[in-house]
Amino acid sequence: MRAVGSYRFSQVDVFSDAPLLGNPVAVVHDADDLSEEQMAAFARWTNLSETTFLLRPTVAGADYRLRIFTPGAELPFAGHPTLGSAHAWLEAGGVAAAPGRVVQECGAGLVVVHRGAGDDGGGGRLAFEAPPLLRSGPVSADDLARVRRALRLDEAAVVDAAWVDNGPGWVGVLLGSAAEVLAVEPDWSVFGDLDVGVVGAYPPGAEAAVEVRAFCPGLGVVEDPVTGSLNAGLGQWLAGDVLPASYVASQGTALGRRGRVHVDRVGEVVRVGGATRTTVAGHVDLGGPAAE
Repeated sequence: MRAVGSYRFSQVDVFSDAPLLGNPVAVVHDADDLSEEQMAAFARWTNLSETTFLLRPTVAGADYRLRIFTPGAELPFAGHPTLGSAHAWLEAGGVAAAPGRVVQECGAGLVVVHRGAGDDGGGGRLAFEAPPLLRSGPVSADDLARVRRALRLDEAAVVDAAWVDNGPGWVGVLLGSAAEVLAVEPDWSVFGDLDVGVVGAYPPGAEAAVEVRAFCPGLGVVEDPVTGSLNAGLGQWLAGDVLPASYVASQGTALGRRGRVHVDRVGEVVRVGGATRTTVAGHVDLGGPAAE
């Protein structure tokens, strides 16, 4: 029996193969006896872009269930928490029902996470299959005008825009270059509930194909360092058309990070993957009941 209120805890850095340069996610294991209020309170306390809780699955075919919280809200799906939580679950001894993949149950349904060659929970690359978009297609003129104001961009700067929402509410904005993406200085007073992802291409031959930035103050995160859900939506929108079917996205440059997101489209399926590394491991006292 573990101590009253004590839960196994992992903090996993996602989307960087170098220490401390990706996006960390806090993961609480065996969290079935925690209340939603306790989960939300811990997410506010960590103040990371997301904190997750591993629970027993409730539907056939799932290896585990995941609840995902930002400091301000619960999300049905998020990308880097999916990869980081799968890594933590495997590292803690989780055994998937099917070889080579893990099936996660979350608010968006079942999400398949593929395991890279040689992955044992601590190495190799994990990649999730992008869930279906909840909202796609063109952005209305009124919404786009608000997005431009939030990003302080004139009309000519926006090459294209589309809804790429798989849960958090993303609208994608394509700019003319990676340099233009890095130069964006948002007007936070305009955002309200907007969650905006901006993407622009690097010159041919660069290490990454594009630079991505994610602005989501409505979720309690001003700018997210590296964002799996946004890159999934952008991949469903652009991969194999405006961008190659397989490419690497850079994200976090403006925040001093070095995120690298691998996007691959095979047919209609988009996979989003990256490196995962545990940086903190131990136990956390959340004041909850003991689990036998």
